[in-house]
Formats: sequence, C-alpha cells, structure tokens
Amino acid sequence: INSPEEKRAYHIIMADEEVTEEVAAEEVEVKEMGVLDALKQVLKTALVHDGLSRGLHECAKALDQKTAKLCCLATDCDNPEYTKLVRALCEEGGVHLLMVDTGKQLGEYCGLCKINEDGEAVKVVRCSCAVVTEYGEESQAHGVLMEFLKNQK
Repeated sequence: INSPEEKRAYHIIMADEEVTEEVAAEEVEVKEMGVLDALKQVLKTALVHDGLSRGLHECAKALDQKTAKLCCLATDCDNPEYTKLVRALCEEGGVHLLMVDTGKQLGEYCGLCKINEDGEAVKVVRCSCAVVTEYGEESQAHGVLMEFLKNQK
C-alpha cells in the first residue's frame, strides 16, 4: 500500500475496525523520522534531481549565486578557513546550515560511495560541504527537515 488511492481502496475493501487501526499505527511509525534520516533522504532526492553541489568550489559557487537552499557542513573539517568561508556565505545568503558529524557520513549521504551486494556503502569518499540548490519533490523527509530547521532558529 504505497499511494493514497491504494490506501483508500484498502480501507473500502477491508472495512473492519482492526485493519483500519493497524494502518493508522503504521502511518504513525512512518511519521517519526529522525533528522539525519530525513537529511539523508533529502540529499539523495536532490542528487537525483540534479540539485546537489558537493565540495568547496561547487558549494561556494552556489552560495555566492544565492541559489542555495540548504547547506551541510562536516564538523570534523580540519581546515578552519574552509568552515569560516562556508559559515560566512551561509549567513550572508540567509541559508540554513546543518552540521553533520563526519565528512565520511556526509559523503555517504551525498552518494560519494560504492554500494556492495548487501546494500552497504563501501569506498566512501569524504565530503566536508554539500549544498542543496533544488530539493526535487517534496516528501515527508523534506517536511521533517524543514520543521527541524524552523525550530532551530
């Protein structure tokens, strides 16, 4: 049951109260998504829709042109000038800045890795900065992330 039409058809066919309660419980579980899970999904969607800039050069260009909508920076970035520049550009353009724990984690979220047969990321390339210029489609993950950013400021 993926689309709203299928859910409605499912409710019509199975009018039993117990089945309706189970579906409602599943929807509640889906809504409780962590911020990092939401960020991962938003970055993957942006990558698919060609709206993700990775690396200092691409990110600085997107932030300078004021096309950036969201910026992610790795907290383990070892170059203070790098972080200072990204923070200043985000502040100047009024872009939300999200801090991610490690560059490897951000690299995995941005698709800078190979996926093996088990679906696990291998050969992950470190990425210190990523900027979303186009979200693509609005999803539940996008809503969770926007709510988090709204509460953060």
